[in-house]
Amino acid sequence: MAPRKRTNAKGLRKALILPGAGARGAYQVGVLKAIARLLPKHAQNPFAVVSGTSAGAINAAVLASRAANFGGAVAELERVWANFEVAQVYRVDSWTMLKSSLHWIAAIVFGGLGVRNPTHLLDNRPLRALLERNIPFDRIQRAIDRGYLDALAVTASTYSSARSITFFQGAAHLKPWARVRRVGVSSQIGINHLMASAAVPFVFAPVRIGTEFYGDGAMRQRAPLSSAIHLGADRLLVIGVRDEHPDQRPADGHVSDPPTLAHLAGYMLDTLFMDGLYSDLERISRINMIMEQVSQQALTGPVAQLKLLQTLIVLPKDDLRSVAERHVHELPRPLKILLRGLGAKNRAGSQLVSYLLFEAGYTRELIEMGFRDAMEMEEDLRAFLYDQPTDTLDARSDVKQGLMS
Repeated sequence: MAPRKRTNAKGLRKALILPGAGARGAYQVGVLKAIARLLPKHAQNPFAVVSGTSAGAINAAVLASRAANFGGAVAELERVWANFEVAQVYRVDSWTMLKSSLHWIAAIVFGGLGVRNPTHLLDNRPLRALLERNIPFDRIQRAIDRGYLDALAVTASTYSSARSITFFQGAAHLKPWARVRRVGVSSQIGINHLMASAAVPFVFAPVRIGTEFYGDGAMRQRAPLSSAIHLGADRLLVIGVRDEHPDQRPADGHVSDPPTLAHLAGYMLDTLFMDGLYSDLERISRINMIMEQVSQQALTGPVAQLKLLQTLIVLPKDDLRSVAERHVHELPRPLKILLRGLGAKNRAGSQLVSYLLFEAGYTRELIEMGFRDAMEMEEDLRAFLYDQPTDTLDARSDVKQGLMS
């Protein structure tokens, strides 16, 4: 069978970018469900490149392994995400929670336990088992060989060499790349790549690949859009997981409460998963502004290969922390006790909860929210999917203004 080309007559190649998300990854599934609704029935995957980090890497791998039928792939994602339980991601029985807490306390009290020092808080071996059951990794190469996909990219961070590594499995013409502290490595994507990409520091155990240990891909991902660009994409669809309405500053004369451990952990996750993405979007928007002012013929030397990149971003319109607050009661009791001990008792703690709440009530509401937000952008999504003219950067007006200012 001759490979299908993932380009249109103008040569545009589309990429899907799925950043880190934790339990918020359910929102990405809702957006993908809307995209499937806008495509013909039984349509194949419309993206030449699918790139993911952390929970986004897991969603990306599912899409790549079922690229022949995009709607079927999204339905499989929805089946899993809409029926989640925390116990499918990490162990939450009382004994495991107690043992983990005592392990950390002992290490602190005794000044370390040598080789038995704790490295993580939660045991995510159930997630490994879930992924091994549900992702047919051997089908990724089959999808590439048959032209349903050019490349799958999964990003993780090395602890020893302190680099961002994008592992990509793709067509033969795609080449590795090397930049300052970020490289692209051709590899056959497997379970360890996904577990490494999702290994949030302190929360989940680091994962060994080859001779190095890896953690969450968002840690050193200063340019999360770059892997898709290196792999030849011209149009980028980004599905974010944070609304961009900042909290109000404390009123004059009012001193805010000091941050708890839960607040700090939630702040860290939010920074890891989304801040690098916005920095990269801002960088692309400024390059596009320059490109629109300078003709391609005028570019020479190292900048001669620069090109306009059309980017569409879909973001939650509502605060996902508020959604998490409505569903926090669904968490298993041992986990609720642990979170209370970390100070996750109020609005500040709900940010951490929103990333850890792998329970069906919460994930179903996020799927519905993602579907609704995406369908409200139907015109923009159709233009993106069907290679119609779009603005260089499309997003909600408040996000667009912030990036361009």
